[in-house]
Parts: sequence; structure tokens; C-alpha cells
Amino acid sequence: MIYNFDQIVDRSSTHSVKYENREAIFGQADVIPLWVADMDFASPKCVQEAIQKRAQHEIYGYTIKPKSYFLAIQNWLNYRHNWEVPIENLCFSPGVVPGIVLCVVAFSKPGDKIIVQTPVYFPFFTSVLDNDRQMIINPLKENNGYYEMDFEDLKSKIDSKTKMILLSSPHNPVGRVWKREELEQLVEICTENNILIISDEIHADLVFEPSQHIPIASISEKAKQQSITIMAPTKTFNLAGLSTSFVVIENEKYLKNYKQVINAYHLSGGNLFGTVATEAAYTKGAVWLEQMLSYTRKNIDFVSDYFRENLPMLKFFRPEGTYLIWIDFKALHFSDGELNQFLIHKAGIGLNSGTIFGENGSGFMRMNVACPLSILEKALVQLKNAVDSLDL
Repeated sequence: MIYNFDQIVDRSSTHSVKYENREAIFGQADVIPLWVADMDFASPKCVQEAIQKRAQHEIYGYTIKPKSYFLAIQNWLNYRHNWEVPIENLCFSPGVVPGIVLCVVAFSKPGDKIIVQTPVYFPFFTSVLDNDRQMIINPLKENNGYYEMDFEDLKSKIDSKTKMILLSSPHNPVGRVWKREELEQLVEICTENNILIISDEIHADLVFEPSQHIPIASISEKAKQQSITIMAPTKTFNLAGLSTSFVVIENEKYLKNYKQVINAYHLSGGNLFGTVATEAAYTKGAVWLEQMLSYTRKNIDFVSDYFRENLPMLKFFRPEGTYLIWIDFKALHFSDGELNQFLIHKAGIGLNSGTIFGENGSGFMRMNVACPLSILEKALVQLKNAVDSLDL
């Protein structure tokens, strides 16, 4: 089946955060929304059909997750990432961020230190601070738009109260897909210091060749015992409105503790349609995913070419993974507040301000390019016209 990603799907009156929160976030409702990290592509037909079939039954009561659900996840991890995970090491989570919070609660205590690597997905911050833990910043090193982990800085900030690190892999917002040697070095440092790695791998399937996502737990027995991985089909298949996340825990002690916490909060049930969607996506969605990645890669090519030809002062590192572009706007010489207002009121586009990802996000913006090309082209033309009006 050939999917049409040029199709513009009307998302009005669907309570979409991306569209219906524009006025609340940007002060006007007509900006082109390239901010929230969900796609403007219709979810795979197989997912739609599976949900519609289940919805035809008249009762939506309490349900269990069938073995076929866990087999679908297991087979996908093996097929997509060459990672063999026993079914008994798969646990449900109501979402990736809730999964992170559950791990923070389960595996650390108030006052403990938890490391984050900025710029990074901003719920990492609240997951730590809102649970009375101390947040330790280990900034990524940036070299001409290419980001790497700063292992020397990391080692210098570890002490006896450091219990955990939150890893974004592939990285949101900078688009890095971590190499094996980088993950191995991180595992060595964390093992030596008894630091638990909580790895957010929600973008694992959204990787462009020649890069390859490597689940951190898959690289060695040591990594398996020192990490917990949280994943979901939500970004992959545009299912963010459903409860579809899962956690991989191969350390038996951590597995037992996680189950105790999720059961204590009565969060293990999940969403009926999320279960149906997950199974359908992971068993029948591979063709859709390959076509979507091809289309999105062309969108990234378009942005790259357009910037080079029309906006050469704006810089970005081509993402190795995710459908998010991390753009350096510092050449426009705006403060962060001024930049945000310029993009909203002069360019008519809504992006994520880089400062929400940490202090080293100043001067940057995050752009979501998982949308029909016509929308992206319109946004870039508006951006060019706005920049052309400046006296640079």
C-alpha cells in the first residue's frame, strides 16, 4: 500500500494540543504549528482499522493485555533493533514521562541527585524537581552544531548522593543517535558509581540511515543490569493520544520494585484502544513507517536546501534521528523573548523556544517537520520574508 503523506488532515475540533492550544501558547490562533512533537500524518490504516473494529463492540469495560500484545512488542524489538527481550521483562507504563516519574519514585529518595544532559526534553526537569530530588546538569558539548556527551564533566559531578541519570536516546531536541562507544562509556561510568540509567527511547524507530539506534540495555550484560528502558509506539505511529508506553527492565530487583510502585498507584491498567493500537502497529505498521521515514527525510532535505539558499545565517545540525530540527537563530541577534515574538508575529510560525530545554538552548528553536511538505514550505517562505525585512 502506498500512503499519501501530502494529504492535509483537518485536525480542528479534535481537541488537538498542537492546534487548539495555539492561542494560549502563542497569543494568536493562526500561527503555523510546528511545535508539539506529534505528526500531522494520518496514523497507519492498520491501526485505524483495529481501533474501529474494537469500537464496534458495545462494551468498553475493564480489559487485560493479551499475550499477543506482549509478543507484538517483543517481535518488534527483535525485528527493528536486534534486541531479544523476554516477555516477562516487559511492563506497562501510562506514558514515557509517567514512566520516568515512576522510576524516579521507585529508585531514588527525596534529596538524591539525578543527572540530566541539556539541552533536553523539558519534562526531565519536572520529573526530578517536582519529586524533591536534586537536578544535576551535565551539558552536552556542542561543536559547530554537533553534540556529544561530556564525560569528564559528568564524572566531576558525581558524588555519593548521585543515584540516577536520565538519558534521551535518540536525543530530543538535538537529534543525535548515540554511537555504541558513547553508550559503552556511559555504562562504564554509571556502573562504577552505581548510577541507574533511565533511558527514554521513545524516538528509537525514527532514525535515518546510516545511523542506527542501539538500545542501551542491549549492548552488554552490564548495561542490561544498570539500565531501564522506556519506549512507546506513540512517536513512531502518531498515537500520542493513546496510553501505549512500556518499560523494559531486565534487572530482577528493579523489575520487582517497578511493579510494586505502578501497582501501588493503580496505573497498570492502561487504555483499551492503546492496547489494540500497539499490537496493530507493531505487527502490521512497518511498511507505513518506512514510507513515513522516507517522506520525513525529504522534508529535512527541503529545510536544509532552503536554509542554504535563502536563510544561510540560520544553522542546524542535520538530525540523525527524530523528526525534530534544532535551529540556531543567534545570527539574528535577538534575545530569546524577542526571537519568540519575531517568529510568532512576523513569521507567523509557532516553534518551541530553545530555553525550555535548558540554559544552553538560548538562541535556538525546535521545529517539527513531520507534516505535509506544503505546510512546511509555507512556513519557511513566511520565515524568509520575515528575516528579509530585518536590517542584518
